[in-house]
Amino acid sequence: MGEKSPYLQEHATNPVDWWPWGEAAFRKAKAEDKPVFLSIGYSSCHWCHVMREESFEDPKVARLMNETFVNIKVDREERPDVDMVYMSVCQMMTGSGGWPLTILMTPDKKPFLAATYVPKDNAFGRMGMLQLVPRVRQLWAKERQELLAYGDQMVETLLSSASGSVPGDPTPESLKLAFGELSERFDREEGGFGDAPKFPLPHNHLFLLRYWKDTGDARALRMVVKSLEAMRLGGIFDQLGGGFHRYSTDRRWVVPHFEKMLYDQAMLVMAYSEAFQATGSREFAEVVDRTVGYMSRRLREEGGGFCSSEDADSEGHEGTFYLWGPEELRRCLGADADLFSRVFCITGDEGGAVAGGPESAGGMVLHLRRSEEEWAAELGVPKEEFIGRLEAAKSKLYAARELRERPKRDEKILADWNGLAVAALAKASRALGRKDFEREAEEVASFLMKEMTDSEGRLVHTWRGEKPVAATLDDYAFVIWGLLELYQCDFRTEHLGRAISMGKEMAARFSDGTSGGFYFTAEDADAPLARQKAYYDGAVPSGNSVAAYVLLRLGRVSGDGVMDRSGYDAIRAAWGDVISAPSGHTMLLCALDYRLGPSHEVVVAGRKGGSDTLRMLRALDEAYLPNVVVLLRDADDTSLMAAAPFLASMEARMGEATAYVCEDLACQQPTTEIGKMMSMLESRGSVTAKE
Repeated sequence: MGEKSPYLQEHATNPVDWWPWGEAAFRKAKAEDKPVFLSIGYSSCHWCHVMREESFEDPKVARLMNETFVNIKVDREERPDVDMVYMSVCQMMTGSGGWPLTILMTPDKKPFLAATYVPKDNAFGRMGMLQLVPRVRQLWAKERQELLAYGDQMVETLLSSASGSVPGDPTPESLKLAFGELSERFDREEGGFGDAPKFPLPHNHLFLLRYWKDTGDARALRMVVKSLEAMRLGGIFDQLGGGFHRYSTDRRWVVPHFEKMLYDQAMLVMAYSEAFQATGSREFAEVVDRTVGYMSRRLREEGGGFCSSEDADSEGHEGTFYLWGPEELRRCLGADADLFSRVFCITGDEGGAVAGGPESAGGMVLHLRRSEEEWAAELGVPKEEFIGRLEAAKSKLYAARELRERPKRDEKILADWNGLAVAALAKASRALGRKDFEREAEEVASFLMKEMTDSEGRLVHTWRGEKPVAATLDDYAFVIWGLLELYQCDFRTEHLGRAISMGKEMAARFSDGTSGGFYFTAEDADAPLARQKAYYDGAVPSGNSVAAYVLLRLGRVSGDGVMDRSGYDAIRAAWGDVISAPSGHTMLLCALDYRLGPSHEVVVAGRKGGSDTLRMLRALDEAYLPNVVVLLRDADDTSLMAAAPFLASMEARMGEATAYVCEDLACQQPTTEIGKMMSMLESRGSVTAKE
């Protein structure tokens, strides 16, 4: 096929005659008078592998498909615009969605059948490929007009829904409603929200932390702490190598779906970093350190960005790389094996068995059902002594695991997910005081700006590939978020300036000038069927929610009222959806929380690198200040004035680092005292004491 996507490459040797998405495939379908079989998935998707092995590698199925269809294979991560449209179609047709996504359509891209995983033969109450394909061929030959009419109907429905939500005026009451919904769904025993399967949903925790800060309601903080603590002890967190798996198949966070996605790592690093600032929990800081370590070791391409994911499968089975049994622990740990079989829940009735796990690995997921402190108390040893023994055991098991066949890495580098990674590294750098995280964020941001722009200087979605894929709203919003967070680490004006210019470009190219909000595809992009708007937060926050959040912040730091209004208009545009399901839009509510305030700009005027300046900045970094943007006014750097003209009169007093605490660009009396600076923020509700 000549494609760069690892997912498409996996199907290149199938007997199915696959075509990439493009007009050539649809011209072929029209010329041969065939419907189109569209299959959408991604490289680390377990059920995509199953469907490939069962059906697409089967000569009989392939022959039927080639005779009946023009077959198109799409990597959903490479073409999120195509995936968004046809996933919406699937949800409208079936009431659900997922991957692999299967769409049957006319040669002019109008869908008439949708499904997810389709078995080879009838099974699980689903029609199999061997039965489905002949049936569709018969319908195309004898009842085509009904299929065409249904396709037209689906396109009309899609177009009518593409404009998005009903606009409205946001109110603070929605924050309380979202908190109430999350409280009702909160699992008080195991943490997280709802029953199995359980997804981390870090943006829920970002919202709850802000709600706690605003209201002082300790229940919100307890929900965050309980959930993050349960996840760090569970099997969803890789106890040996760090990093998080995709989701938990059970209520207790024990048995995960084993793929590891870059966006999960980035969003969870943000959640744990903010929770560390709010609570001072060293365990949360350790999770940040180990997750960033995983990202750097396994997902980072040297000198470049982060790759997309690691697969769930290895050696032909899901999770094989991560599973253990008592005998293997005994070989690795010797005299300590019995103890750590208990600690890691390999023996006993703590669960963690994975059905179908290989005998050699024992099929058990490492997890801790008790905290390190509780284990130390049970064993009657000091906590630090137990942690030392635990880390020594982990090191031995990690070394043994490194000898196994690793899951495959998806080499795609995507702008949106790398933008999240930059934001996460920058947040973690500030929270933990880690300059190495800042340096890595700078390197990735530099790669994005140099390598992931086209000849006109516009952002592109993917790095790998012969032709760049046009950037989406998510690409712009998430990269801007990364640049904003990075500026507050290194205070390099070019990062803030680029964020501002990209914010203006995003508003110009993606805005719906009629109803407000932002389309997923740019005005000059070749969107399939219809341009769509998405407000609901999924595995990652919606592009509209992050766009609103960053535009509001950019408007404040630059004094540009147009960007501020554009961000607020995006919240207004989504309001019909928000009030119908507040807890499904928690990132948009984070943006609203910032707009409602109190939110502040803190300008530190002083020498960059000066000890007094660094002390003042460190005090701001250590505190939990989600609605504060920090700017550094260095008298030797006049370039900042172009990005934020209101800083012109703010200077260091008596040669000492000086803080200007501002709200809506109206500033209080400057101070050279860190305590007074923090008191100004505390008196306005922007600092919350650790519990």
